[in-house]
Amino acid sequence: MSARLAGMKVAILVTDGFEQVELTEPREAIEGDAGITRIISDKKDSVLGMNHIDKGDQFEVDARFNEVSPEDFDAVLLPGGVVNADALRIVPEAKQFIKAIAEDGKPIAVICHGPWLLVSAGLVHNRTLTSWPSLQDDIRNAGGKWVDQEVCVDGNWVSSRKPADIPAFNREMLGLFYEYSKRWQHSLEKHAFAGDPRPL
Repeated sequence: MSARLAGMKVAILVTDGFEQVELTEPREAIEGDAGITRIISDKKDSVLGMNHIDKGDQFEVDARFNEVSPEDFDAVLLPGGVVNADALRIVPEAKQFIKAIAEDGKPIAVICHGPWLLVSAGLVHNRTLTSWPSLQDDIRNAGGKWVDQEVCVDGNWVSSRKPADIPAFNREMLGLFYEYSKRWQHSLEKHAFAGDPRPL
């Protein structure tokens, strides 16, 4: 197992109805590089994944938004899924969380319908990103530039369109996260979790 992201803490922001593979495969890639992931939600105990239009599995929530601080994390992953993304974009704590991450210049990895939260948080102006095609008007109307490609890297953001893009998404996400983890290694070592599987 690679350890490029050793100690890096990644918040996965979701609510019910996220596209399951857009959480599980990027999470596996992050943890395979020794990163630490935590599912953060407005839900208390678990969130429901979806396999397109079919119900998927329940995933344990590590913490609710009001139980953690964006300062506790070094990056964010935003899975898609139309139900999840449409609901998450109106959760005030989710918008506050992603705004704080963006203001600190921390990396954000977003796929499919995930950019809806970025739009509602007022963060896409002058940014270039891709998404599920139906979001292109939302992104353009919010002052962003939408591109139709399997993966797009714009500064500290990496975005992709759909599950089929996940291999490219994971590759660029890990590269971006590693670049930023090197800059903050002293902070990562200071705040690294001490082996507790559920420290939050």
